[in-house]
Amino acid sequence: MSELQGVADTLFIPLEARIFASRRFPEYFFDEKALALEPHIPPNSIREKSSEYSLMASVARYYNMDAMTRAFIAKHGACNIVNLGVGFETAYFRLNQPDATFYEVDLPAVIAARKSLLGEHTNEVLIGCDLFDPAWIAQVDATRPTLLIASGVFQYFTEEKVIAFIHALQDAFNTAELIFDATNETGIKYTNKYVQKTGNAEALMYFYVNDGAAFAQKTNTTLLEERVFFTDARKLLAKKLGLYTRIAMRVVDNKRRAILLHLKLK
Repeated sequence: MSELQGVADTLFIPLEARIFASRRFPEYFFDEKALALEPHIPPNSIREKSSEYSLMASVARYYNMDAMTRAFIAKHGACNIVNLGVGFETAYFRLNQPDATFYEVDLPAVIAARKSLLGEHTNEVLIGCDLFDPAWIAQVDATRPTLLIASGVFQYFTEEKVIAFIHALQDAFNTAELIFDATNETGIKYTNKYVQKTGNAEALMYFYVNDGAAFAQKTNTTLLEERVFFTDARKLLAKKLGLYTRIAMRVVDNKRRAILLHLKLK
């Protein structure tokens, strides 16, 4: 896996974060499958270069997306969950939802690495394809209710490319919703400093959202929810977190520097 360069290196950042939280704060987030992957992480651990806050920010994203995904499946029953830029994401195992079909989309080299580590399972379909190449859409039953999830993905592209992609999804799916995370313009600057600190200067970020309602209007979608990251983490973990982490979480939530957007595409 050491040959995965550039953006692909960021596969290990959220994986390391999920391992960290599972060991340190299992009452908030526990990912058994992520723990099983720990021996496969390359040396010079990203975890050692990361602050508690940075690791928890990554985990909070998954904590909230898991809750939103469960709610979608509970509402629709038989449905699709499409993980865009899936990497080594282990939501399929965490959620354990047999009524849903999970489509895991990423570059062919990443999917090959994922398959070697995690396999391919019942009600799971691995698709090796650039997510901006519409060829992957033909492999999904677009007539079923579909939740598309882009976790830590859109930031690496321009706004124009993201908006064009959303329009392509609107054209392809009958009943679909999209969940993705974004930072505002200030937050993207701090995030880029963190990514550079991990030694991955090729994976700088560009896309940000300052106003969820305005972005929904720009994409001709309906904003179902705009959610901050740390509401539950701050309540559940309280003083178990370091002082800097608690302060940073409060500032980021209050200033809405990191948000999750949930859009209805039609």
